[in-house]
Amino acid sequence: MPPSGGTPPPVSRPPERTAPVGAARASAPGDLADLFTGRASSDTVGAAPKKPSKRRRRARGWIALAIVVVLLGGIGAGGVWVWNTYGDKVRSFMGWEEPADYATGLANGEALLTIASGDTGMTISTKLYQAGVTKTSSVFYNMLVKSQQNPNFQPGVYKLQKQMTAAAALAAIQDPANRQQNTALIREGLTVSQIAQALSDDLTIPLADVQAAVKTPSDYGVSADSLEGWLFPATYTFDPGTTATQAVKAMVDRTKQSLQQAGVAASDQQRILTIASIIQREARQSADFYKVSRVIQNRLADGMKLQMDSTAQYGYGEMHDGSVSSSAAALADNNPWNTYVITGLPKGPISNPGDTAIDAAVHPADGPWLYFVTVNLDTGETVFSTTDAEHEAAVAQWRSWCAQNPNSGC
Repeated sequence: MPPSGGTPPPVSRPPERTAPVGAARASAPGDLADLFTGRASSDTVGAAPKKPSKRRRRARGWIALAIVVVLLGGIGAGGVWVWNTYGDKVRSFMGWEEPADYATGLANGEALLTIASGDTGMTISTKLYQAGVTKTSSVFYNMLVKSQQNPNFQPGVYKLQKQMTAAAALAAIQDPANRQQNTALIREGLTVSQIAQALSDDLTIPLADVQAAVKTPSDYGVSADSLEGWLFPATYTFDPGTTATQAVKAMVDRTKQSLQQAGVAASDQQRILTIASIIQREARQSADFYKVSRVIQNRLADGMKLQMDSTAQYGYGEMHDGSVSSSAAALADNNPWNTYVITGLPKGPISNPGDTAIDAAVHPADGPWLYFVTVNLDTGETVFSTTDAEHEAAVAQWRSWCAQNPNSGC
């Protein structure tokens, strides 16, 4: 009962609560982003949140999968965007693992793998991935470990395919047919300029690059003023991408190896190569190399001019003109290589000698010979003489053969 004489108090009502900003977000159904970020489950997408039943929890994965299928198949580009955005989260949510290896049958295109000396299985595994051959950087190595394989990898460049399985990549590396190599055939008796052209042709390297590579002998530890005689004759195999400098170095190194095997001191290398280069150009048969070397040594010891046509031709630029005979102009030309004019050895080598010529220069045969002439250019038969008369008789024999065999290089 109200106090007397007073105004009745107002009827009190409980204060209204103002919902905080974001409350509607908390109580509203979850969206797709919530599903993949963990703020909501598959049960909250499109429904008010409530504790899911066990049955619904079991169906959670299938609901997510259905959503992905609908998005990708029914929405087209929009679904692809969703997958690109949330694909990793879907895999994690579903417990899916991305395969570490490519499936069989996907190999395509071409990829080059370079294996360096000392590369381990792990290193090669990484290189395969970087070249686009394998799907992950470790799948190749893991395959080797799991299968307990320890293959002997040969250094080189191999042609493989992109998107190969690890096992297919290993088989391809072990197949010699996939080894990529360029072959350069360098014959005996060639000059530096001829070798440069051969390297350019065989390795498809610009001629200017090869000419630049042979310009400075000191780059290869050679003290001479030219690499003439230092580019060893052989058949070389080079990996794709080999530079002119690398090719030239391989040839110089091979010459050094031959000189070392023949027991030539460093201080005597240029002299031996000079003698060997003459032997290489003059002798026709291997057995005669050592006799020609003896003729050179005997004439030098007697103070005689060597009078080797090969030196006159080199100094005058007549080499490889199809004839063994020198022109009168070449024989008379005063240059430091023409042994018809100078006494002693020419200024330097006149060609690239091989192993036999180098060995012959170091180990000449025993004998008194001062002359020789090849009397049959087809067979290489050569007559060695001690006196002028013997030599003139041999020269007459050569002229007779030339008369009977015109256009044969006489």
